[in-house]
Amino acid sequence: MRRSRGEAPGPLAGVPITVKVNVDQQGWATTNGLTLQKDLVAEHDSPVVANLRKAGAIILGRTNTPAFSLRWFTRNLLHGATTNPRDASITPGGSSGGAAASVAAGIGALAHGTDIGGSVRYPAYACGIHGIRPTLGRIPAWNATGPDRGIGAQLMAVSGPLARTIADLRLALGAMSQPDARDPWWVPAPLEGPPVPQRAALCIAPDGMPVQAAVAAAVRDAGKRLQDAGWEVAELPNLPPLRESADIQLLLWLAESRRAGTGAYGREGDPDALAVFGYMERLCAEPSLFDFQDALQKRVGLLRQWLLFLERYPVVVMPVSGALPYRNHSDVESFDGFRQMMAEQLPQLGLPVLGLPGLTVSTGLVGGVPVGVQLVGPRYREDVLLAAGAAIEAGGVPAAPIDPA
Repeated sequence: MRRSRGEAPGPLAGVPITVKVNVDQQGWATTNGLTLQKDLVAEHDSPVVANLRKAGAIILGRTNTPAFSLRWFTRNLLHGATTNPRDASITPGGSSGGAAASVAAGIGALAHGTDIGGSVRYPAYACGIHGIRPTLGRIPAWNATGPDRGIGAQLMAVSGPLARTIADLRLALGAMSQPDARDPWWVPAPLEGPPVPQRAALCIAPDGMPVQAAVAAAVRDAGKRLQDAGWEVAELPNLPPLRESADIQLLLWLAESRRAGTGAYGREGDPDALAVFGYMERLCAEPSLFDFQDALQKRVGLLRQWLLFLERYPVVVMPVSGALPYRNHSDVESFDGFRQMMAEQLPQLGLPVLGLPGLTVSTGLVGGVPVGVQLVGPRYREDVLLAAGAAIEAGGVPAAPIDPA
């Protein structure tokens, strides 16, 4: 139709794509995996969905998330459970588990996801594909059917694409990043920046986090691929702080949930969400106003350390997770097990509050279980991460799409 009117078809013309159920899509309920919101039908598209339509994408359907988009696993009382198409015994990731599973299985070429604590990066890792959490403000976001974003979401939550190739991620990122005045946090930053040195820092265990041998091997393999592509790679024993950032992330996230959502958790009655939210509360005492203000100020200092570091090393190579993808729903089995996961997921939790971009690049399989690495870079330099990701991808990635196991 666009061609018949003499209009450009758009960069995603005819490309099949899915949209996560926690953003507004006109005519569909923005459920966020909740029975409480099963009738919360959106009257308008959110900015990211509107941008996908403008780009010519064909929306095939909506993808599943855990209740409240809370977990690194995907199951809820409304839509049921999503399984990993590579291995049903391991998690597809979360909260964009449905998005990652759909791309890995070939349902769509691209998928929309959101990431406030790893919810794009971890599902991509678990399903053996790629996914990017852009810089805060790169992709416009806003939902009319729910409350506007609180302070925690303003500081951390972003939409991002998942895909089977780095080239597809680049294309999707450009389409999703177009301006929309409904989001006051959107930033008109160029998609391509000036040249930077091909220099990367590689760190196996930031802040001494627990890392399995197979994960460490994948990180070093990615560094070798970059070296083979002409990058200078320095393996470092540590990076600017991540654990302090993760603590701030948890404080801000829970402050918002405690203020607005504690009653909703009880009303929804989702046993997984209740368990995980309870575990998180045990890990983070309720802050005073002074604690809250101190956390926001500390965030600025931590970001300054990272920005100065990234001037010297424009790309950082680190684990996506310290562990291979978890056995499905093992997060709700015990508090001690969940606490171990939080330590292993430090790279997922430590970056969002800083607003830095992160790219998951799938690199291979350990048996039938996916493994990969995370690349981190300066604000609004997703182009640098994608260039490094393409060099790593060229060394081999798991075959996809796949027939579900």
